Amino acid sequence: MKKSLSVSLWFLAALAASAAGAQDRIYRCGNEYTNNAQLAKERGCKLMEGGNVTVVQGTRPQGQGGAASAPANSGGSGSAAPASPPAAPRVTSNDQKARDSDARAILEGELRKAEARHAELLKEYNNGAPERNALDLRNPQRYIDRTAELKASVARSESDIAGIKREIARLPAP
Repeated sequence: MKKSLSVSLWFLAALAASAAGAQDRIYRCGNEYTNNAQLAKERGCKLMEGGNVTVVQGTRPQGQGGAASAPANSGGSGSAAPASPPAAPRVTSNDQKARDSDARAILEGELRKAEARHAELLKEYNNGAPERNALDLRNPQRYIDRTAELKASVARSESDIAGIKREIARLPAP
């Protein structure tokens, strides 16, 4: 019994040693990982402990080279605008002006509609005291709920109008 126990312990120890040898030591160097001890020592990397580490090498998106080199050659203008892809179609200034005027017309139409809806909501809301109807007289809680919904609708309408005005302000002057 004693001999079989010692053989079993020896076998388990050998198995654990071979499993530990299969996984090299992994070092972390900032966001990089390496199992090269010499390189890790040169860079001052830290040894990763506890569990195995799996690292999958990432790939760079296509077109990265052209966009990354364009700002570097721009002469230091400091522009933060992203460069368009080289295959992007060019738009003439007349076409762009036409697009901008169409966008302005659409937004101004939306603004008129939103302002008309807002005026109707304000009239119905009546400064927090909307007119009571037959259902409201039978159920006072329904009146309170309807008043709260109208108040929320008025606030939403005001924010819609403000958003449309911001969009119009972003467009170039006609």
